[in-house]
Amino acid sequence: MDILIDIILKAGRSAVELSLFVLLPVMVVMLSLMRLLEAKGILDRFVARLAPLLRPFGLNGLGVFAALQINFVSFAAPMATLTMMEQRGTSDRHIAATLAMVFAMAQANATFPMLTMGLQLGTTLFFSLLGGLTAAAATYYFFGRQLSAAEAVIDETLNHPEAESAKGVLDVINRAGAEAFRIAVGAIPMLVLSLVVVTALRTSGAIAGLTHLLAPLLTAASIDSALILPTLTKYIGGGTAMMGVMDEMRRSSQISIETLNASTGFLIHPFDIPGVAVLISAGKRIAAVWKPAALGACVGIAVRTAGHILTA
Repeated sequence: MDILIDIILKAGRSAVELSLFVLLPVMVVMLSLMRLLEAKGILDRFVARLAPLLRPFGLNGLGVFAALQINFVSFAAPMATLTMMEQRGTSDRHIAATLAMVFAMAQANATFPMLTMGLQLGTTLFFSLLGGLTAAAATYYFFGRQLSAAEAVIDETLNHPEAESAKGVLDVINRAGAEAFRIAVGAIPMLVLSLVVVTALRTSGAIAGLTHLLAPLLTAASIDSALILPTLTKYIGGGTAMMGVMDEMRRSSQISIETLNASTGFLIHPFDIPGVAVLISAGKRIAAVWKPAALGACVGIAVRTAGHILTA
């Protein structure tokens, strides 16, 4: 029992430190910037100009906004946009393409905090966009081609507060800060539970045994066996939990910067058990198209993985 209590206390301390001292400051800055761009109308103009270029990939204006949200806000941010797409009559085919893109792209709540660990931002964002567009196109033209393409008259206008005065700017920043605080605090339970499970598995020798079992296969594929732990954590506990484990491994020099960047393609995205569960809860039609979206996301993640490995 003493060992279990010690594991819980250490995991709790690590989770709180990571959430409040790494995740929170980064999310406050990024969310404030995004919300100010929204309030000034700059983001609307950017989306309007970019949307025609991305329509061949099966995306509309709201799909473009979802891409910006996943890359610069958090993995849960596109939920509101997906709900809006469902309510405004976007076709199932376009929804599936957008969902696949979101599944495959890098999530900001892991990307930006991991810059402190040596993650390369430019490369990550480039392959995130490439993987997202690949996933959307694969879903729209192949995996989701049997879905309905019928659409109602779509209003792609985004509703957001204005910031025409100093008070308006301050109000936008305060709301962004409150949103960032909710994201950071909301991540603590999953971080604690994931770190407790991971530490328990490591203490019991389960991770060492699995590493020993898979070592010949990983060596033959030129894969660092140190990636077993963050990979298991990522797909079971989500990207934020993976970030916590990766932070601990980087501090103890168990994983190199080169390995971190090479693994970005298959470790930083919301296509995991918690991520899928959260995103498909955005609406019934969203949940109905998750299977073709998931297949398309696999293609996009494969493209991202290959790109990061080749450029690491």
